[in-house]
Amino acid sequence: MARIFVTGFADGLGRATAETLLGAGHEVVGHLRGKQRLPAVQDLLARGATAVFGDLVDAQQTRAVADQVNALGTMDAVVHNAGVYSDPTVLPVNVVAPYLLTALIARPKRLIYLSSGMHRGGRPTLDGLDWTGRRATASYSDTKLFVTALAAAVAERWPDVLCNSVDPGWVPTRMGGPNAPDDLRLGHLTQEWLATSDDAEARTTGGYWHHQRRVEPHPAVHDPGFRARLLAELERVTGTALSECRPPIVDPA
Repeated sequence: MARIFVTGFADGLGRATAETLLGAGHEVVGHLRGKQRLPAVQDLLARGATAVFGDLVDAQQTRAVADQVNALGTMDAVVHNAGVYSDPTVLPVNVVAPYLLTALIARPKRLIYLSSGMHRGGRPTLDGLDWTGRRATASYSDTKLFVTALAAAVAERWPDVLCNSVDPGWVPTRMGGPNAPDDLRLGHLTQEWLATSDDAEARTTGGYWHHQRRVEPHPAVHDPGFRARLLAELERVTGTALSECRPPIVDPA
């Protein structure tokens, strides 16, 4: 059974992912913004989940989340699920936090980043962005384009890690709204499959997935120049290079 870290597991797709993984016998480490969110996951904790804490808007708290995860041991997979939709903090939460956690958590076997079909409306430009979230300088679509490109860049940089992004569809969560037309179960099936399955397709890397099918993302995701500029900008604003990530811990046995 795998040990899997899921960000944003208090509700929505993150909670559904954690529930399903626990039900399948996996070990789940879940991230919460703060201890005030503990009542929302008491049932998951009673089933064996472990919680770590930190507000992903804040880079220092995000670093503390990485430290807490590393203290628990190496993860087999990390699901970067946490996100916000219409807040000025879309850049730090949707892009900077996944980058920092990727760079600072001991390298897992698999990485999954939550994207969106809306990433196709994103702008592949990095000029004039306030990565701190104090000012609204990017749209949700922009951030999902960036995180999809980040997943592709990590897949290229770390060929020993299975790294993919997922469009969960427009599903009825707090973010998606009660009238969202897509199937909630399908909204979290693909990330669970990519995190744990031994199917040949699930053991591929560099893909953008929708309901267990590999589909084409925005053309900028395939642009090595854009991916390189994105990594350089994220390194600049965080002061942390992706290459600083620790390699997998190898069992000498």
